[in-house]
Amino acid sequence: MTRDLTFILGGARSGKSAHAERLAGESGLPVTYIATARIGDDEFAARVRHHRARRPAHWRLVEAPLDLAGALIAADRAGHCVLIDCLTLWLANLLFSQDAMNDDIAVLPPAAQHAFDALDAALASVQGKVVVVSNEIGLGVVPLGSVTRLYVDELGRLNQRVAAASARATLMVAGLPVALKG
Repeated sequence: MTRDLTFILGGARSGKSAHAERLAGESGLPVTYIATARIGDDEFAARVRHHRARRPAHWRLVEAPLDLAGALIAADRAGHCVLIDCLTLWLANLLFSQDAMNDDIAVLPPAAQHAFDALDAALASVQGKVVVVSNEIGLGVVPLGSVTRLYVDELGRLNQRVAAASARATLMVAGLPVALKG
């Protein structure tokens, strides 16, 4: 069985979320939007409000800042679309949660690796249409700090895992979709 899995990635303000929302809406299927964000300040709250205002009110919203695999498994079913926005914030939640933080985070915490493996398994068994959004942040210079390097490296690895599992992958550049796969 071929999975109906689409991966959308791009830089900040590249149009990736709007494109993913358009794909979900055009599917004609009921949509569950899985949000991974944690609101930490007023500016980020405004970003979340902007995303909410853009989405149709009838879409179901599930907030999953940590248990993304569990949320996907619960929402996924044939004849349904799940939109996950986004892996970038989910990884930040995994790496920088109270439980994961220590003085010198230089390696991926075991809980984060377990969460990656659980997401791999969930994506491998999807029955409906799934659209996953993530940032592409690895196009610049190698970051100076070890924590930032870890984050950039692990997001790159996570993006590779999801891209490999996807039937289609699109890179958003200046609001334009560039087909990478499928």
